[in-house]
Amino acid sequence: MNDRLRFAALGGGLVVLFGAALGIGALVGDPTEPAPGTTAAHSEHGTTAPESTYGLTESESGYALGEVSAPTAANQQGALRFRITGPQGTVTRYQTLHDKQLHLIVARTDASQFRHVHPELAADGTWSIDWTWAEPGTYRVFADFAAADGPELTLSRTVKVEGAVQDRPLPPVSKTAEVDGYRVTLTGDLATAGSELKFTITRDGKPVTDLQPYLGAYAHLVALRASDLAYLHVHPQGEVGKTPPGPEVGFHAEAPSDGKYRLYLDFSHNGKVHTAEFTADATTAPASGGPARHEGGHQ
Repeated sequence: MNDRLRFAALGGGLVVLFGAALGIGALVGDPTEPAPGTTAAHSEHGTTAPESTYGLTESESGYALGEVSAPTAANQQGALRFRITGPQGTVTRYQTLHDKQLHLIVARTDASQFRHVHPELAADGTWSIDWTWAEPGTYRVFADFAAADGPELTLSRTVKVEGAVQDRPLPPVSKTAEVDGYRVTLTGDLATAGSELKFTITRDGKPVTDLQPYLGAYAHLVALRASDLAYLHVHPQGEVGKTPPGPEVGFHAEAPSDGKYRLYLDFSHNGKVHTAEFTADATTAPASGGPARHEGGHQ
């Protein structure tokens, strides 16, 4: 098996998790190098790119993420800017994926300060967004995109923000997450052999059955491996309006290795996007039942 985290949404009912907006721990791993054995292949939308490294490199398949310009200190207002180059030079045309031409995910290398946002594209190919860093530290900036007529890719660079870094331990493994008055409960355990995970969203003790579409789906999930921030962005199968909008969401997941993962589930309700965060511990438990898995880091 290639070293990757593979997912398949469960058929029937609302299918959502392991899919992104921007966890916590002492800075772990070298933020500029992928962990050993992380090569894999993207295959969403039928496109396979050789030797993908879970978004831990700045170039792949002839495309490259240029230097990232951003404020240099915490609480300093400014703009975050970058360009993407391809075989023909600066890329100025992109496919629309999940309602956007590019998804920007930013996380500190301890898996904290997670953000999922959508910058604006200028005619010259520069992406930009107003930006303020909440805390000092080293951050990894992921650009999740597909150029026109190009493969879907995730490229990243690290950005260092000046100041004294406050180390935080990774939150303990937990089956529940509280966010903005919502409680999200996890059933199942992440496993390298594959396992079924289900999440139930409630508010004030009542099931949420009217999730709203967000980026073309009822929910998205980003998973970051704690040791190196290996990146996976997973989307649900099913269609908005046809798939029940809650309260339970589920998927079949296969972890590439043992260890800790930080999961960020985005869902929209009452006109606002909420992000539930979990720490999961992948084990070598036997695979549970579930549908056939789809290859690739995107689903």
